[in-house]
Amino acid sequence: MTENEIKTIVQKTLDRVKVQRIAPEKMTLKLAKELTAAVQNEAVKKGVKAVVCIADSAGNPKLVESMDDAYIASYDVALNKAYTSVALKISTKKLSVLAAPGGELYGVQFTNGGKIVIFGGGEPLCGKNGEIIGGLGVSGGTEAQDTELAAFGKVYFEKIMQ
Repeated sequence: MTENEIKTIVQKTLDRVKVQRIAPEKMTLKLAKELTAAVQNEAVKKGVKAVVCIADSAGNPKLVESMDDAYIASYDVALNKAYTSVALKISTKKLSVLAAPGGELYGVQFTNGGKIVIFGGGEPLCGKNGEIIGGLGVSGGTEAQDTELAAFGKVYFEKIMQ
């Protein structure tokens, strides 16, 4: 799925909601719930039973929801993807390249008590001024599916922050 296709899907979803918003300066529970619901709806369309984690600016979980029949292991993975994206200020997909053998950050996954994830499905979430106010972690599908769902969530988040 291309970035333009993801943006189109997000815009259509937002057009259906048509709610006036005031963008918060921090990750709120209300914002986390809205973002989680949007990602879960997209996961249903893709046939993925995901765990979605929204972390605050310190990488601590604000909200974690497991869809029915999601893998038990996906809970911890989603949590750590959200943490990683906040702690290192980068998507876990981009980190996978840097952490590959020979990469600048090779071995980073062995730091932070093993909480660093080096495969796709985690995205940092930035406020209007570009500061990180949270992170999104998605786990339950293939790496490609998790990456697409997290990218969808990031684009959705950016639209509602405008």
